[in-house]
Amino acid sequence: MDPTLIILFVVLAGLMFFMSSRTRKQQRAQQEFRSQLAPGQEVMTGSGLFGTVVEIDEASDTVTIESTPGNQTRWLRAAIAKRVDTPAEEADEVADETDVTEEGSKTGTITPGDDPVDVPDDLSSLDTAQRVYREQQRRDDDEPGAGK
Repeated sequence: MDPTLIILFVVLAGLMFFMSSRTRKQQRAQQEFRSQLAPGQEVMTGSGLFGTVVEIDEASDTVTIESTPGNQTRWLRAAIAKRVDTPAEEADEVADETDVTEEGSKTGTITPGDDPVDVPDDLSSLDTAQRVYREQQRRDDDEPGAGK
């Protein structure tokens, strides 16, 4: 047999081994994650549904998730993709903070009583500085005695 063919087979066998071991590690990590699910945790399913774990049925291997108050659905434990971590302390701090400028007005917060914001329909109104620059260049070029 040709030695390069033997080397090729050995390399392919090594690659297959390393790829399968990485896959097994990922599967073990997912299985461990799913076994540690507990009521009250926020999770996301593989299809993108976010909700809170309400109940875990070990016998049928299902998890009951509440996506909105009063709306509970049952899912296979294998359908849970990941746990959603939202730090409660950080969320409370953001909600409680109000940035106040020297004039006493709030910044970054829009309330229903605020004036409506004018949003342009297209990008042409956003490039006024560039348009003014071009007009100034044209005026400079049209003036007699310009440096041309």
